[in-house]
Amino acid sequence: MLEAAAIIVVLAMALVLYRAIKGPMLYDRALAVNVIGTKTVVVLALIGFIYDRPYFLDIALVYALINFIATIAILKYSETGGLG
Repeated sequence: MLEAAAIIVVLAMALVLYRAIKGPMLYDRALAVNVIGTKTVVVLALIGFIYDRPYFLDIALVYALINFIATIAILKYSETGGLG
């Protein structure tokens, strides 16, 4: 059952990849990349449950934090032209 959920999430990531490539604005692309990162966190958690590796949840949490900070940094850079 968890394997099917992981496959469905990966297929959803493929659909969001289209929006990341074809997005009409930078914000659409940034949101799509953020969604891909969030779905990656879900896939990491599912893989951790499938293979009974609880430390994958720690990796998923770290990746979620990096994804959030990177998204904020990209949007701030595009808005102001700098990160300062």
